[in-house]
Order: sequence, then C-alpha cells, then structure tokens
Amino acid sequence: MANVQVIQSHREPLPASWYRICIDSVRDWSALHGYDYRWFDDELFQLLPRELQRKTTDRQVVAADLARLRALRQSLEQGYERVVWIDADTLVIAPDRLLLRDVDHGFGREIWVQEGGRDTSSGNQSAGRLRVYDKIHNAFMMFSRGNRLLDFYSYAAERLVRRHRGDMVPQLVGPKFLATLHNLLDLHVIEEAGVMCPLVAGELLGIKADQGALARYLERSNVAPAALNLCGSMVRSEQLSDHDMERLISLLQQRPDLLAL
Repeated sequence: MANVQVIQSHREPLPASWYRICIDSVRDWSALHGYDYRWFDDELFQLLPRELQRKTTDRQVVAADLARLRALRQSLEQGYERVVWIDADTLVIAPDRLLLRDVDHGFGREIWVQEGGRDTSSGNQSAGRLRVYDKIHNAFMMFSRGNRLLDFYSYAAERLVRRHRGDMVPQLVGPKFLATLHNLLDLHVIEEAGVMCPLVAGELLGIKADQGALARYLERSNVAPAALNLCGSMVRSEQLSDHDMERLISLLQQRPDLLAL
C-alpha cells in the first residue's frame, strides 16, 4: 500500500531509553511496508488554537489527544491516501502481521484486566475477582482519505473540551470518549494493535503471583497482538519501573507469540 504516512510524537528528551526501542520498532515497521514517517516533538501542540492550548495547559494528555487528530487531518489534506497515528510507547513485535485493513478508519483494541468485582461487559461476577474491560483505544488510529469519522471526532472532541467545566480526566477525549462512540457506532477495530495492562505485565515478568490476569486476557482476545501499547503511565504511577519495561520489551521481542491464543 503506497501513499501512507505514519505519525508519532513525544516531548523530548524522551523519559526513558525504552521509548527509543518502541519508536524504532514503529520506524522499522513503516519502512518495511513502504510508509512515510513523520515525527513531532512539542511542535504538535502548536496545531491547536490558543484557546485550547490554554484550557489544556495542565492536561497535556488531553492536548495531545486533540492535536494528534489535527495532525492526521493535516496529512490527509496534504495528499496522503491513509494516515496512521501510533503512540511513542507502542512496541511493534510482529511487523509482518500488523496490516492496515481496507476500511476508512480503525482503532486499536484495548483488553484491560484489573482487580474488581464484576466484568462490566458480561455483568457476571469475575473469576478471581478480576474485571475485564473490552474497549478500543487511540494509541493506534488509522484514517483513509474521504472518511467522515475523523472530522466528526475532531470537532466533537474539541467542542467537548471547550464546554467542559471543572477537573478534566486524562481520558476525556481519548479512550473514555471513544468507548461511547464505539458503543453507538460500532467502529472498525484493528485487533492486532493491542494494549498491555499492569496485571498482565506483572504476571509475564514474574513480579506478581499468577492471579489469572493473563488467562482472562487470552480468553477475551480474538487475535495475538502484533503491536502493544506499553502504557508509559504504568511507570509514572510506579506500577512498573523503567527496568521492568526493558525486561518486558526484551521478552516480547524474543517471544512475539507470547500472547497468542
């Protein structure tokens, strides 16, 4: 597939060396498939009007969620047939299996396992007191020229932020908003673009005792992920260390089939 641009962004310097491994994996994937690649640092936020920049000064995650949509629209307007956004903490582990389907949009799959009472998707008590959320995420997004969703998503997200009062949760216009849209519109999902959650990562690394999180993840997963958003927030919240992330990356690179069904 020709005339595709892949976009990534992060404030520099990068917070840890493992980010560079993730970014290089996306660059290599782009080169493998003949896609153009573009990197933004803080210039990404300059795509937002000053009103939105001011309102999201203390919520850089929300600002980034808005700005990436403008960057994607800009690339389509510049003539690309298809554009892809991939978060800088996403690791491509099976580049030959990460393929862009012939649809006009697509979002990554988020299967999130955490301690809790009920599995919200089924309403049943969860085995081992684990709760499983099955959603979509914006760490991996794809839009084709002529799609109607990107303009709508960008407009609705910006309007939501402009109208918002009080504290602003980081996921306001990202996964939280997308979950609502997905429930209403049944958006296209790129199943191979997954997310790593702390409980599953902990089991894989032997940090946490086997609580069944990996088993619950595999029960819900339709396909083995070819790319995983490693959620740098796990380090910021001190659930994992940068060293743990390096170990996790090494494990996934050595065994890309680790999360196969």
